[in-house]
Amino acid sequence: MSFSISGKTAIVTGAAGGVGLAIARHFVAQGANVVFSDEDEAALEEAIGTAGDTDADAKGEGAHTRAFSADLRSKLSIANLLSSTIDAFDRVDILVNAAREVVRSEALDPDQDMVMPMLEANLMPALRLSQAVAKRMIGQAEREGRTEGTIGTIVNLSSISAQRTFKGMMGYSVASAALDQLTRSLAVALAPNRVRVNGLAFASVLSNALGVAMREQEGLREAVIAATPAGRIANPTEIAEAVHFLASDASDFVVGQVLVADGGRSLLDTVRVVHS
Repeated sequence: MSFSISGKTAIVTGAAGGVGLAIARHFVAQGANVVFSDEDEAALEEAIGTAGDTDADAKGEGAHTRAFSADLRSKLSIANLLSSTIDAFDRVDILVNAAREVVRSEALDPDQDMVMPMLEANLMPALRLSQAVAKRMIGQAEREGRTEGTIGTIVNLSSISAQRTFKGMMGYSVASAALDQLTRSLAVALAPNRVRVNGLAFASVLSNALGVAMREQEGLREAVIAATPAGRIANPTEIAEAVHFLASDASDFVVGQVLVADGGRSLLDTVRVVHS
């Protein structure tokens, strides 16, 4: 099976920064047509300008990138995103749900537990966009007479907080766990139609946000590294390469799995007590 995604069309959400941007840039470098989607229009325009095509090129004939800025909690925005993708590239082969929102919560405060806001931000857009894109993938395969092989792939970006409990992160942890179950449920539903759905859960990544946090919180870098058996923090490119694997034919028999890329962090009990 091939790792190639050259010539395929991908939608990547959360593509204005962090891991989403790394994935979108990586896909462009691999020869894919990529629609960068994000709510932050200014950051998105900057991202497009550094993704391998200039702003001028991105508007020209044969360009490999497009930008779409909208809040994907809206059904209309999801429909418009898909329409824009089809208008630009006439098809969609890969969807990467990389948009994430992380907000701290107060578990015992009904007004601040953040469960519903985190589900609305991290689960529902992935579900609705996956449903719309999967229908398009199935329809285009029928029109093309493709009766064998995978016709499309969906990758949901999750977090090790789906399985590990972190203080003050109940809402996000619940949403991450729900997203993992969504991945498995959609995989079962779509496998007969030859659309593969998988997930990728990760931990700390060297992003701008983490960089700011490490500068503001003394000892944070050392604490993260100490909690990671690999002894370092991941580069966003490493997450992008793992997503590339799941999106390509190289993972053609991988269905409904949530791959963990965390340097072993989720395996470690950080309470260092030696029992006799």
